[in-house]
Amino acid sequence: MNKKQNQTEIRKDKLTKLRESGVNPYPHSFENRIDALEALKIKDGVKVRVCGRIMSRRIMGKSSFAHIKDVSGQIQVFMAVDKLGRENYDLFRDTDIGDFIGVEGELFVTRAGEKTVMAEAFTILSKSLRPLPEKWHGLKDVETRYRKRYLDILVNPESSKILKARSIITAAIREFLESRRFCEVQTPVLQDIAGGAAARPFKTLHNVYNTDLYMRIAPELYLKRLLVGGWERVFEMGTNFRNEGLSSMHNPEFTMLEVYAAYTDYNFMMDLAEEMVKSVAGKIVDEGFSVPENIMGEWVRKDYWELLKVHTGEDFTPEITYDEVKKKAEYLKIPPGKDSIEKMLDRIFSHYVEEKLSDPTFVTGYPSSASPLAKQSPENPGIAERFEIFINGSELGNAYSEQNDPEIQKEVFLKQASGSTSPVDNDYIEALEYGMPPASGLGIGVDRLTMVLTGAETIREVLLFPMLKPNNADTGE
Repeated sequence: MNKKQNQTEIRKDKLTKLRESGVNPYPHSFENRIDALEALKIKDGVKVRVCGRIMSRRIMGKSSFAHIKDVSGQIQVFMAVDKLGRENYDLFRDTDIGDFIGVEGELFVTRAGEKTVMAEAFTILSKSLRPLPEKWHGLKDVETRYRKRYLDILVNPESSKILKARSIITAAIREFLESRRFCEVQTPVLQDIAGGAAARPFKTLHNVYNTDLYMRIAPELYLKRLLVGGWERVFEMGTNFRNEGLSSMHNPEFTMLEVYAAYTDYNFMMDLAEEMVKSVAGKIVDEGFSVPENIMGEWVRKDYWELLKVHTGEDFTPEITYDEVKKKAEYLKIPPGKDSIEKMLDRIFSHYVEEKLSDPTFVTGYPSSASPLAKQSPENPGIAERFEIFINGSELGNAYSEQNDPEIQKEVFLKQASGSTSPVDNDYIEALEYGMPPASGLGIGVDRLTMVLTGAETIREVLLFPMLKPNNADTGE
């Protein structure tokens, strides 16, 4: 039996003894308590009730110190036999680091200058049966940190800080959009057609109707149905699912923000996206976080084809043919395989251009053939009215002027469906036939935005419970 198992058995023995002595080690509540941070601001001599997890103890003869931690921080408590009585003092001496306790008593300042609660009453609130990992040595393994996130945020303050920042970010997004008359909505997560993006879906069966359903890969087509219904400004911040691999930038379950505004085009969304990200970054700074300085600076706009030319040294234009792209891909050591022209261009752009886009950049001029839901440029039908946002070499979002011509949209859908098993979303086409106003839409990955604003290096750092490869599993990749 190893040391940790020994400690667990010792704690279980203590639990048994507590129950045998009539002490309930798991009471229902501890009322009228205040946070540790609030207690630290109260003047000496005032009686308070505080509670939290024991994070450290210094046991002496007839008196002892401990630090207890709650969500606001930690506070020191002082236990003395002459205040608690022998029975309660011995009960405290038998507690362990990790136990939750409640303490009532007057505040005072120790000779070392630390605000402390002089315990007059003490209650065990939850007996911890497993020892906590050591702060600096016990939870450094990355896989363990993610699999046991509850321990990670308990002993690693930086992890907790990043994940709390995510909460501030989502609240700030909602505040920003609602202040501009956008209405938050919820659309189906289970869909009969996986539409709105090109990705492999998760598939499930609805038993009652005996029909296949898909976890949504994007809420786009449902949100645009609301524009048909007369709602002019809508947004949804929710979970999407894509049955694809794991990486530092990808998790099969992720949070996406999608925003739609009637009577606007993609230029409106450029301004909105920049203003929103800067506003959210400002909220993070107000809470004591630091964000990349370039976020608050000037956001530049650059052309897709010009970026390809600059960073590869090759001449790329919207009129380029398949054979020309294939030849250039081979020269640039990007295996073309059987990819389409759009996929080859995307792979070249990802390899040669993306990491160079450190300052916030709107990339425009994408080929319309790679943008099936976007309007074409009136001046050049081969170009879509679309942009993607890049910050610090990472793609953050995608937006375009929405295609609202039902005949053009149906033609694009039919072309997409040719040679694939994906059906055409005829219900969406029918909705467009009732008339959808001109509109623009924006999609931003909330996980990636959190990464950019907090400096996290992997998406798993900003997800409370990221998906992980099962132990001893073979992904087949």
